[in-house]
Amino acid sequence: MAKDSKDERHGVTLGFQGGGGLALRLTEKDAGALRDALAGGEWFDVQDADGPVRINLSQVVYVRTETDEQRIGFGLG
Repeated sequence: MAKDSKDERHGVTLGFQGGGGLALRLTEKDAGALRDALAGGEWFDVQDADGPVRINLSQVVYVRTETDEQRIGFGLG
């Protein structure tokens, strides 16, 4: 059964003040909602692949989004 593209998850890593990071696997919709909410700097709830996560956005100093598909193997170039 093929996955619906809206259900595909992409890697998003959040970096926090004082160090540390949080790697998430989010749908494109959830990743967009997270980016939109960053300016507010409040608590934000998001659904990661492993379950719900609550984030204090006022502590986030960077967001890294994986845009390319991860590939492993020979002859994929």
